Amino acid sequence: MKRARCFGKLSMTTPAPAVLPSYPTMPSIRHIQLPDFPLLLAPMEDVSDPPFRAVCKVNGADLMYTEFISSEGLIRAAAKSRQKLDVFDYERPIGIQLFGSDVATMGECAAISTEAGPDLIDINYGCPVKQVALRGAGAALLRDIPKMVAMTAAVVRNTPLPVTVKTRLGWDDDTRNVEEVAERLQDVGIEALTVHGRTRVQLYKGEADWRLIAKIKENPRIRIPIFGNGDIDSPEKAARYRDEYGVDGIMIGRAAIGYPWIFREVKHYLATGQKLAPPTLDERVAMCRLHFEKSLSWKGPKAGIFEMRRHYAHYFRGLEGAKNWRARLVGAEVGEEVFGILEEIAVSEAVLVG
Repeated sequence: MKRARCFGKLSMTTPAPAVLPSYPTMPSIRHIQLPDFPLLLAPMEDVSDPPFRAVCKVNGADLMYTEFISSEGLIRAAAKSRQKLDVFDYERPIGIQLFGSDVATMGECAAISTEAGPDLIDINYGCPVKQVALRGAGAALLRDIPKMVAMTAAVVRNTPLPVTVKTRLGWDDDTRNVEEVAERLQDVGIEALTVHGRTRVQLYKGEADWRLIAKIKENPRIRIPIFGNGDIDSPEKAARYRDEYGVDGIMIGRAAIGYPWIFREVKHYLATGQKLAPPTLDERVAMCRLHFEKSLSWKGPKAGIFEMRRHYAHYFRGLEGAKNWRARLVGAEVGEEVFGILEEIAVSEAVLVG
């Protein structure tokens, strides 16, 4: 198992994560004891890699997942799929998320993933994109509940680790079947369920509807933790959804991209009712530098530099001169140049203008 490497020099004024109030209980996933009302980092393709997870972890993410991994890719030993199995001790608790369309293959891949040393295995029954859903994986299983149950049972049988699931309300508004899904998957052994408050047909359009998520939590048959996902983009909304829907915790996805401070801000607000000040310029630069250092370390200089480019606009959004800084960072071709530009930003005394 890979060991955590030092984060390096990271001078920050980040306060220690606040302790959350007890609401409604302190959930656990078998041996994994989570804090009161835990904050989960959503698995996001081409985003939730180890460098991104590192910056979310230092800002208070309580449970994280890998990018989703194709079961077919693992069976073929595809390099990209195998690399996504990398997990590090500083990330714990960490889950590996799998997706696929074949029951037997998913079971086999659960065994392969277990050898990578995660704390749990998660199954993706929620991805709505055509490349996944129209090939019988992800949210497509919401149209075939017996197959979903069989697939889940196969994964449970093939790993000693806890198995969790992430899914959606249903395929469309006429088949919002997640309440049935929750009961049937619990019956075959899953130990936590995360529900995104949209159907597959909705993709990410419109507003997430958490009412069915609340009904699952209220179901006396349900004994496992229920986590809600969808549209959590501020501390105030996190508090409101906690109080209104009674879930055991929330999963945050897109709001964390380029803004990992969302985790510390939500925790502080839930604990105190007060909003934290936004990250300072020094904090933005330091976090971006940490992310870049991790990217170079895990991906190597070429891919590390190239794949980091998608994140710069998010880190410096609203900063005076952000367009110019981003253009220079994206154009940089060697690590020393990126570090130099980040240092220029740090001493520029640029201010937030929006």
